[in-house]
Amino acid sequence: MILIISGPGGVGKGTIVGELLRRDDRLWLSRSWTTRARRPGEPEDAYVFVDRAEFERHIAEGGFIEWVEFLDYLQGSPVPDVPAGRDVVFEIDVVGARAIRERFPEAISVFVDAPSRAVQRERMEARGDQPERIQRRIDKAEEEAARAVELGSTMVVNDELEAAIAEIRQIIEGARRAG
Repeated sequence: MILIISGPGGVGKGTIVGELLRRDDRLWLSRSWTTRARRPGEPEDAYVFVDRAEFERHIAEGGFIEWVEFLDYLQGSPVPDVPAGRDVVFEIDVVGARAIRERFPEAISVFVDAPSRAVQRERMEARGDQPERIQRRIDKAEEEAARAVELGSTMVVNDELEAAIAEIRQIIEGARRAG
């Protein structure tokens, strides 16, 4: 099974994916690459942090399933080397989700959103994002949600973390039973 988790910045995707991985040893995370700087307090393994030149070399070598220039940095999903018996999880933006679905139409796409843009803003402020970056992400959020609807993503509102995790776990179990 291929599971795509997308959504705007600050909606809790990383927290949800971390919990899904902790609770389900059949899930394996495809770690995205990025040229952006690590946020204060962000784990070193949240992404593969590289400079633009290294990222561009990896593009030239065909090393990404998808990649995108997002705001002022590059981000992409490397071609995964999924261990046997595991289901792969991509935590990516909605543009990347579309690219994955084009290549793997059977992939399950879940779009996580905050209950409101005000809550999304509060979450990004709490994690230390810069005000101008927060506003750019807020401005882009409605466009991302519209693209997710066009993609046929299942929409999950992360109002209460445990409920959002439980909803996505049900989606995973349903896909495994159907598969």
